[in-house]
Amino acid sequence: MELLAEGPERKLSEQLPPLTDGAALMEADRCLYCYDAPCTHACPTHIDIPSFIKKIATGNLRGSALTIYSANLLGATCSRVCPVQELCEGACVLGTEHKPIMIGRLQRYAMDFARVHHIAPAKKFEGPGRRIAVIGAGPAGLSCAGELALQGHSVTIFEKRNLPGGLSTYGIIVLREPIEVALAEARMIEELGVEIRRGCEFGEDISLPELQQDFDAVVLSVGLGSTSELGIPGEESIVDGLAFIEVSKTAPQTLEIGCEVLVIGAGNTAIDCATIARRLGAERVTMVYRRTEREMTCYPHEYRFARGEGIEFRFLSQPSRMVLKEGKPIGLECRRMELGAPDSTGRPAPIPVPDSEFIISADQIIKAVGQQKPTLTNALELKTVKGFIGVNEDFETSLSGVYAIGDCIRSRGAASTVMAVEDGKLAAAAIDRKLRMEPSTIEVD
Repeated sequence: MELLAEGPERKLSEQLPPLTDGAALMEADRCLYCYDAPCTHACPTHIDIPSFIKKIATGNLRGSALTIYSANLLGATCSRVCPVQELCEGACVLGTEHKPIMIGRLQRYAMDFARVHHIAPAKKFEGPGRRIAVIGAGPAGLSCAGELALQGHSVTIFEKRNLPGGLSTYGIIVLREPIEVALAEARMIEELGVEIRRGCEFGEDISLPELQQDFDAVVLSVGLGSTSELGIPGEESIVDGLAFIEVSKTAPQTLEIGCEVLVIGAGNTAIDCATIARRLGAERVTMVYRRTEREMTCYPHEYRFARGEGIEFRFLSQPSRMVLKEGKPIGLECRRMELGAPDSTGRPAPIPVPDSEFIISADQIIKAVGQQKPTLTNALELKTVKGFIGVNEDFETSLSGVYAIGDCIRSRGAASTVMAVEDGKLAAAAIDRKLRMEPSTIEVD
């Protein structure tokens, strides 16, 4: 295994180039501007897609960007990472007989224009508003904070890491979103008046009682925990998938890539890890999954993309132990599986086949098998749903005045950036309604 010699940034640069002005106009002119458009209904944040595309077609890029911002403050990120094939573009009426409108790339075109020309949404109300603390500067936290700032409130985000953006900054492959895009979006939220205190960890540097004393509401946007454990011998020699992606974004020249790489898991993060390894020089990349192609949690278009990259798949294979030589991986022992009755996930449960162990050779093994449930629920004595933080229809937890949004509440459905952004938007509206009806108990110096 060697360090990358040169050029990882180029090999992992954004998959699709930005649209030229001419290409954007031609694509916008294809839109039928449907009444009660299916694409808008399919967008979790309900962007008025025909309207923003129409404004591109008429040369009103400022208006196009503001239309997007009115529904989604993180439109630049979502234009890149949303599974548009399954959402807005999948619902496009032209997709039945023709090629659907490239909604995601048009949204990126408008958002790139907004970033270059410093276009941001205007505040709906000026202060004095209330004081709100948001824990975590990921997509949900940034969305919520930005929306509250637009309503005239004073918002402080407490972020444990040095850079804001959460998974957009650290956990989404550069091929889909460069780190600069996520950081520029966070700066835009700061320019709305939001303060981001970096390097401040909730539960270590600041406590809930302290926040409740100084703020009218607290919003938990803490995401999920570390990558789940496999519970197999030799697991300490396995590379954490999220850490692998993070290094590929923040210090790609230091990333080590094996010749024969195995990736355990079959979600979108696993696909990203396999893609990085393949593009950065691995001779063979194989994904190992205990169920079949039908049960994979990655998006279908991501699976097709991985196949096109030359990534191989071993289905119905359950890792059982690492094979090490002098402390270094030389293979992964797996058991063959067969599918039984549906389990709690609704998918067929994998059942080991007796005496079916086999070994796949590898000199680097990466795990991307999902993240652990939020770890602060017990410390805060929060009610939970399937291990996730439980909230009511206004995103309020079992503690009055404490809200939760994003992946940490996603007990149903798939976690995604766009759903986190929508959580933030809806929670901000609910918090604003409640605080405007109640007097503040916070003393302001």
